Amino acid sequence: MRCTRAFPVLSTTVLMSVGIAMAVPAAARADAAAVPCSAASLVAAVTTTNDAGGGVITLAAGCTYNLTSAYNSSLTQGPDGLPAISTVITFEGDNNVITRTGSANFRIFRVTDTGNLTLKGVTVSNGSAKALLGLLPANGGGILNFGALTLTNSAVKNSKATGTGGGVHSGGAGAAATFTGSTLSGNTAVGNGGGLYNASTATLTSSDVSGTNKGAHGGGIASVDGILTVTSTPVSGNAATVAAGGIYRQSGTMTLTSSPVTANNPNNCTGSVPAVPSCVG
Repeated sequence: MRCTRAFPVLSTTVLMSVGIAMAVPAAARADAAAVPCSAASLVAAVTTTNDAGGGVITLAAGCTYNLTSAYNSSLTQGPDGLPAISTVITFEGDNNVITRTGSANFRIFRVTDTGNLTLKGVTVSNGSAKALLGLLPANGGGILNFGALTLTNSAVKNSKATGTGGGVHSGGAGAAATFTGSTLSGNTAVGNGGGLYNASTATLTSSDVSGTNKGAHGGGIASVDGILTVTSTPVSGNAATVAAGGIYRQSGTMTLTSSPVTANNPNNCTGSVPAVPSCVG
């Protein structure tokens, strides 16, 4: 007697779904659910995403994530509010703010030389870079970047550093910072570059550097031995305690296109060597 066994037939849809799930890397399959509106949840999300090799972190719409204490600290670089970004991570924001609250001093983000951070629709605010015990200056009040940094429709505001880059400090071999439709305002550095200190490559497009950023040289932007490209981005209303309230240049390459540098104090670009192109005063 011949025995016949029946096997279930999988639909094309099921087979395709299984195939797609197997093909997508673990990092890209990270949970797309929004991170709950708490500092602890945000810290956990960054840790998990780093451990997964990178991915997308979706923020809760309209949430302000209030960081009250540093996640880690460094004798030379000072403390960070969030785990250092060491992989490729994108923050998908929706009118979000990540800010420091309370009296503890720490910047919000640090991007390592292997890290790649993208912020979309996110405001970073009230960071405070200060080295341990205040013995050494610390750079990058809002963001300290040694890797790749991209801000799209985002902002860094009201942050401060005892070193350079009150808002953002970007430097190191291969480091790059890109700003599109983004704002640097109200940031302060004891050293150069109130809004942005660039010692590598920085590109600003359709952005805004204003609102009383303040530094020793380059209240708005300081670019030292770097490559700076500024397009359709006004630099105005900033201040320097020494010179070049708008943009300060020390060597390097600089290109300004349709980007007025005006109404900065005590002057716009005076003191730069060589001169900042298209900048008067």
